[in-house]
Amino acid sequence: MTSSTLARRTLLAAGLSAVLAPFAAHAAWPERPVTIVVPYAPGGAADAVARVLAVRMGEKLGTSVIVDNRAGASGTIGAAYVAKAAPDGYTVLYDATPYSINPYLFPKLPYAPDALQPLSLVLLAPNVLIVKADSPFKTVNDLVARAKAAPGKLNFASGGSGTVQRLASELFRQRLQLDMVHVPYKSGGPAIADVMGGQVDFMFSTVAASYPLIASGKLRALAISSPQRSPRLPDVPTVAESGVPGYEAFEWNGMLLPAKTPADVADRLQKAVVEVLKEPEVQQRLKDLGAQPVGSTPAEFATFLKKESTKWSEVVKKGDIKAD
Repeated sequence: MTSSTLARRTLLAAGLSAVLAPFAAHAAWPERPVTIVVPYAPGGAADAVARVLAVRMGEKLGTSVIVDNRAGASGTIGAAYVAKAAPDGYTVLYDATPYSINPYLFPKLPYAPDALQPLSLVLLAPNVLIVKADSPFKTVNDLVARAKAAPGKLNFASGGSGTVQRLASELFRQRLQLDMVHVPYKSGGPAIADVMGGQVDFMFSTVAASYPLIASGKLRALAISSPQRSPRLPDVPTVAESGVPGYEAFEWNGMLLPAKTPADVADRLQKAVVEVLKEPEVQQRLKDLGAQPVGSTPAEFATFLKKESTKWSEVVKKGDIKAD
């Protein structure tokens, strides 16, 4: 063998090794625990679902999956942490609807919009329009008629300016061109309590939080915010059915990764999420919360996020909504 031939083979081997090295490294993934960052406080709906997924995903991936709560600033602190993490598949963001709203509420986010890439949409959860049990409003039309007859007199509660509860009500108000007053609370629980007590006329609440009170007769449900009726509240019409065509508002949960995460690693994570969401026990847990399990491709989730961002940016701008 000539020296030139040997040199060519050495260069070829080196080049092939360089090409295959990343694949060999990714094939060994995961070599340590995966962390799911939830940018909200422990005990909330997103945190509860993330913990269910973490256990089952860990079993499928063959490693521990840890939930790390990094709450604050409407989820932007946790999102920024993941956006700046190494793109190696070991740090995953489990976010919710505020992710689609924050860019229009905050003058500047602590991370670049393209610093995160979609992984999978996990679930959709509609809101329900609630009033106190003995409210004079028995239908959406009753509520709308009163609002039109007495501009500025009706008020609606929410768990804060940037919440879906607020924006669902704002979308409702804008579509019907109603003059109503927003009453923000620090969280959804006190808001529901004041609707139940009659201090506030109505609100859009999560099905999970309000269903027990509706079932026990302490609240009345007028409409559901999804395009289809909720299996948990089959007799409650949708907002669209009640005179607001095309209306829909969801709480959603989804998972994202730092941008430039290797495709094969992202693929393994996405497949694990989808497989877990197909399990009957997990599906039942989510349905008990009034949520619809989804599981999607990154491209499908990206399309969904774009649609959500377009809708909420218009609502925030038109309503001149500011962060709390």
